Amino acid sequence: MDSLAAAPGTGPATSPLPVLRKARPAAKLENLPTDRTLVMGILNVTPDSFSDGGKHAAADTAIAAGLRMFYGGADIIDVGGESTRPGAVEVGVEEEQRRVLPVIQALVKAGALVSIDTTHAATAAAALDAGAAIINDVSGLTMEPEMAELVARSKVPYILTHRRGNASTMDSLTEYGNVAEDVAAELAGVRDKLYAAGVAPEQIILDPGLGFAKNEEQNWELLRRLDVLQAMGHRVLVAASRKRFLGSLLTVAGKAAPPAERDAATAAVTAISAHRGAWAVRVHDVGPSLDAVKVAARMTPAQAPAAPPAAGDN
Repeated sequence: MDSLAAAPGTGPATSPLPVLRKARPAAKLENLPTDRTLVMGILNVTPDSFSDGGKHAAADTAIAAGLRMFYGGADIIDVGGESTRPGAVEVGVEEEQRRVLPVIQALVKAGALVSIDTTHAATAAAALDAGAAIINDVSGLTMEPEMAELVARSKVPYILTHRRGNASTMDSLTEYGNVAEDVAAELAGVRDKLYAAGVAPEQIILDPGLGFAKNEEQNWELLRRLDVLQAMGHRVLVAASRKRFLGSLLTVAGKAAPPAERDAATAAVTAISAHRGAWAVRVHDVGPSLDAVKVAARMTPAQAPAAPPAAGDN
């Protein structure tokens, strides 16, 4: 059975429609590059994403966009069906799954390695059944108990993101003593719940949660202090792409740069994060960040991302 496996305008595709190619073997985590920081492409299958405004809300356009990222060199495609921006409206689990599952199935069939961006254990489980290989959960301190059980049972990597509150309340929860140390301590508290459920240390990937219950200066401080999270003994993911603090940095004549004009700054953050040993970066525009991680790896080969800790190392 053939699948949608070529992006419009790539290779032999000369029409606006995707070209059918035979299904590729499923991508495997162990085949990802280990000599550089990985690049995770963001695919929002939502009508209210802060960055693309619903550009990929339909399954066919989302699949085409995901394939472009995949053939453009993305190591992982992160598929999400619910916006997590401040002020976003929550969607039901059934609607979330309706959005993401066909996209995941098509991308996996094309040979892409897919992660599911969700705060809901039921959606994560359905996504794993559809072929996703990583769970990216931004629920932070409000993690569903069922999520820990699923991660332990499935044995897949789990991205543990720091976030206080939810999309409606997070902007009011930015009080910290020392933001890097407080974030690490709060992540450690959630990690303890994962351990108690039977999750292995090597499954856990930490995300400082830039923009989630952090103000602009706190975001910059977390980027400066990635070593605090790395000292916890896990891989670290940096997700700064097109976020508000970059728009504020690029303010001109009192007007912050819109999301689409923040990609150069995102690539700069990628280069610095890769230089400091981040396991992966999560970005909207894959090409510039892929170039950035390759440059960082060439400049600092001894600082390639460390392997995940073995069980019992924590």
